[in-house]
Amino acid sequence: MSSIAAAFAQGLYRLALRPLPEPVATEAQRSLINVIGTSIGACRHPGVDAILATARELGAHATAPVPGRSERVDSHYSALATGFAGHLDDFDDTHLATVIHPAASVFAVLTALAPETRPDGARALNAFALGCEAQLRVGVSISPEHYDRGWHITGTCGVIGCAVTAALLLGLDETGLAEAVAIAASMFVGQREAFGTMTKPYHPGKAAANGVAAARLAQRGQRAAADIFEASGGYSHSLSTRVDFEQMNGEFGERWELLFNTYKPYPCGIVAHPAIDGGLALSARIDDVASIDAITLRCHPLVPELMGNPQPKDGLQARFSAIHGVAAALCDRQVGLAQYEDQRVTRDDVRALRAKTTLAPDASVRRDEVLIEARLSDGSILRHHVEHARGSLARPLTDDELMDKVRLLIDPHLGEGAAGRLAASVASLQAAPNLDALFSLCTPNEELNHA
Repeated sequence: MSSIAAAFAQGLYRLALRPLPEPVATEAQRSLINVIGTSIGACRHPGVDAILATARELGAHATAPVPGRSERVDSHYSALATGFAGHLDDFDDTHLATVIHPAASVFAVLTALAPETRPDGARALNAFALGCEAQLRVGVSISPEHYDRGWHITGTCGVIGCAVTAALLLGLDETGLAEAVAIAASMFVGQREAFGTMTKPYHPGKAAANGVAAARLAQRGQRAAADIFEASGGYSHSLSTRVDFEQMNGEFGERWELLFNTYKPYPCGIVAHPAIDGGLALSARIDDVASIDAITLRCHPLVPELMGNPQPKDGLQARFSAIHGVAAALCDRQVGLAQYEDQRVTRDDVRALRAKTTLAPDASVRRDEVLIEARLSDGSILRHHVEHARGSLARPLTDDELMDKVRLLIDPHLGEGAAGRLAASVASLQAAPNLDALFSLCTPNEELNHA
């Protein structure tokens, strides 16, 4: 087995044998309740319907849940549907250094395997946290060049973390964990060209399903290339021109990448969040958006690169339009899921304001910063400087703000108070004998319809 894969598995396995440090456990719980919210919030999307219809067509065994739905499917389609839903609205967690969204895929593994593996709450939270940590460590070892080359890092690194979570839930030993990780290194998926389409959330869903498959194959004796990470034609060097294995394998138990995770206040690509903050700030000073002649956003160069679509045609495309986010903020004085509905994106008022908005990339501007300027028809100019966006490491969402977000995602699907009950279940998860209560709370109050 590769020295890199072996050292990686050794570090993770040793962490799995002891309780999570309190700050890490707390952050894992914040990440978990956030992704439960995003998964349930998108559970009725046509893309989820398509996955479940495929499961029915292929006769999938009804063994695992899909949060927010009454249907049960097999572990493969549970992982695929849950990971898809968790990332669909681009409302899930974000590790800013890598732009990985770690929780959607790892929660999907937990959902898929919990009925079979029956972990207690402490073991489940440990597996969830380490799956997130694993993919983030892989991500920082190949960033930023990997993402810059066009790969969707949430899918390409997510499968490694998912293999870790699956291996720990299935009870593999350290050697088995190393094999699962090495197998998963040949099962990555996702390019940035899919952004703004239903294929983008498919990436973490597929990462989850592939991670489960990698762990099952390792459990049954499948073996991977011995040097899959460090070989010149292997995972790391094929996917990036910059590789730093110390970032992947160094300081286990001392450096936790999960502690640098953040949570979004707006359902769109995170580099647009400073611009939306700026739009909301100016909206309080502008009575009539028709009086705006021009908007200029001085922003980090990643904004036009990742979110430069000037006139999106639907809600998925709008999630990758910083210009739409600003227009929606100015028109509606709020930015949430409603501002990314297809019918809102195509309305004349936001279309007109988008046409007046210009992105001005500036390498001196930080990723979480923006300077916005509005020129009005009377000749006056309004300016606002967002030093750090809401939800950034410098201005993280509070627990109350996070719960406000989660309520808006969960309660419309599962009833008033459902989010609070789920949050209480997550908060006490480490003392739970199993995950039955948690997933029962994720299910609508109706008789299960087996897919």
